Amino acid sequence: METLEAIRTRKSVRRFSDRPVEVEKLQSILEAARMAPSWANMQCWRFVVVQEPALKRRISELSGADSVFTTKGYKSNPSQRALADAPVVIAACAECNQSGDTRGQQYYMTDVGFAAASLMLAAHSLGLGSVFVGIFDEKQVGSLLGIPAYISIVGLIPLGYPQEIPESVPLRKPLSEIIHYEKWGA
Repeated sequence: METLEAIRTRKSVRRFSDRPVEVEKLQSILEAARMAPSWANMQCWRFVVVQEPALKRRISELSGADSVFTTKGYKSNPSQRALADAPVVIAACAECNQSGDTRGQQYYMTDVGFAAASLMLAAHSLGLGSVFVGIFDEKQVGSLLGIPAYISIVGLIPLGYPQEIPESVPLRKPLSEIIHYEKWGA
């Protein structure tokens, strides 16, 4: 799949079939994440690949209801089920001291964001679906997965073959609403 087509057609997938992800595809997807850009090429990202059903169920439990969702009328995290049902869950982590920290700006979130986007686009190009889950109990998920305290979990990415093709993404704002040339409002 051509890059711009992958960007245009990728959708967040929260329902997965039972079909396992082939080892070769998983390796290609992880390789895409490894090739992402990072601050000063420090490559702070680290990944934990989870395929054990009991671990995925527990991770799902640790991403349950949160005030962010209850104030919007949700009873739970819409991606919670995906964490339990996906054949693979990837914990996208950062070794924070291996990224930039300049002028009060930490770059590990950006670095892991680049890697996660590359991973998710690669998955889509290989016929797989994914969604980025950012709300979970980091301390408990970290303990469950044996992640050292100096590593931060930035997000969880359920990954697998889509059970169904999600509805079309709502229309994006036109460029005229989001782009400014030379100066804001110009």
